Amino acid sequence: MFDTLADKLQGTLGDLKGQGRLDGDDIDKAMREIRLALLEADVNFKVVKQFVTAVKERAMGAEVLESLTPGQQVVKIVHEELTSLMGAASAKLAFSPKPPTVVLMVGLQGSGKTTACAKLAKFLTKQGKSPQMVAADVYRPAARDQLMTLGEQVGVPVFSLDGDDAVEMSRRGVEAAADAGRDVVIIDTAGRLHIDEKLMEELVQIRKTVHPHDILLVLDSMAGQDAVNVAEEFQQQVEFDGIILTKLDGDARGGAALSVKAVTGKPIIFASTGEKLNAFDYFHPDRMAGRILGMGDVLTLIEKAQETVDEKRARELEEKLRKAQFTFDDFLEQMRSMRKMGPLASMLSMIPGIPKQLRQVQLDERELDRVEAIICSMTREERRRPDIIDGSRRRRIAAGSGTSIQAVNQLISRFKQMQKLMKQLGSGKKMRNLPPELLKGGF
Repeated sequence: MFDTLADKLQGTLGDLKGQGRLDGDDIDKAMREIRLALLEADVNFKVVKQFVTAVKERAMGAEVLESLTPGQQVVKIVHEELTSLMGAASAKLAFSPKPPTVVLMVGLQGSGKTTACAKLAKFLTKQGKSPQMVAADVYRPAARDQLMTLGEQVGVPVFSLDGDDAVEMSRRGVEAAADAGRDVVIIDTAGRLHIDEKLMEELVQIRKTVHPHDILLVLDSMAGQDAVNVAEEFQQQVEFDGIILTKLDGDARGGAALSVKAVTGKPIIFASTGEKLNAFDYFHPDRMAGRILGMGDVLTLIEKAQETVDEKRARELEEKLRKAQFTFDDFLEQMRSMRKMGPLASMLSMIPGIPKQLRQVQLDERELDRVEAIICSMTREERRRPDIIDGSRRRRIAAGSGTSIQAVNQLISRFKQMQKLMKQLGSGKKMRNLPPELLKGGF
């Protein structure tokens, strides 16, 4: 979502870093470029003005102008101000000391609210909680069925009754959760295509009845300034506690993420970064600022790796890599583990200093499916010793995987190149000038 903004900010700040000394004209020029980049990213114009003013005031101080590395100091200031703009510190859910904690989900229809309920339930389950969802959207015909289906997928029970009284549904859902010993209740409320009096009155009545500990507004981050306007309306009438931003993996301009905290004063608590139900996590303003400025996001990458990678097995594979004993079985295991962490393009964006040519490669997830099909069509011995795969074996593998002999040849060739590259890395050599073929397909 932030690719265009990131490229422009990194370009502007890169020009500053290349200069040994800065003066007022240099900073004025940089501020104009930053202002234009933010406006083009659909950031609220008042927010842009405040941001640029704050950065300029700090950049014109002795801390920068008299520094030996003035460009680096400006980058540091922009990072700190971006972090502050999105919330300074990471916000968390407030859990009640007396369960169940009641979380009321609100938002417009189409913002991804029902799916966000399931993602939150799955997230909390991984945190050791035992959530229950309540289907209180009594107007949209498929809403209850959708939540039931999602509940089955994430292994979380869903409370639902016949009828069209959302307030009563919410009250009885909370009671049922308490009776069942559930410690979190997530209430999925109705949305509208636009804000109206009936919608707000119903939400107010639900709030008065169930006394939620957290009211979370679900916003579609691809809606840009419309999302910020929606947040202002909800804040005035419902007084929510925090925000869930959905569709952060989209290709829109991202202005909502940079504007909504400054406009409403409420923090972004969660971010949804993909269609899969595990593509959901706490929103970290400092990490997002780092990614926008090309600094990567190592902490999030480490957290994702810890969730999916077995440390003992990782050490075994590392040793195999060093000794050039890495097999197709090992590669398949690693590929599946990596895919559990999220889209590969997202993973690359978290690595600081990754070459731009690698970050811009179009990674087709379907290609990975084809790679997996080819490997699974090999025998155990072929996966262990690819050198024995002759012409007839390649024809059999191609037929079994539904691909071509050319695709099998390319995979084997790239795998051998990767083995060679990993052996070089294991011996301490630096990775330079990656072969173009390794930037395509499954590698």
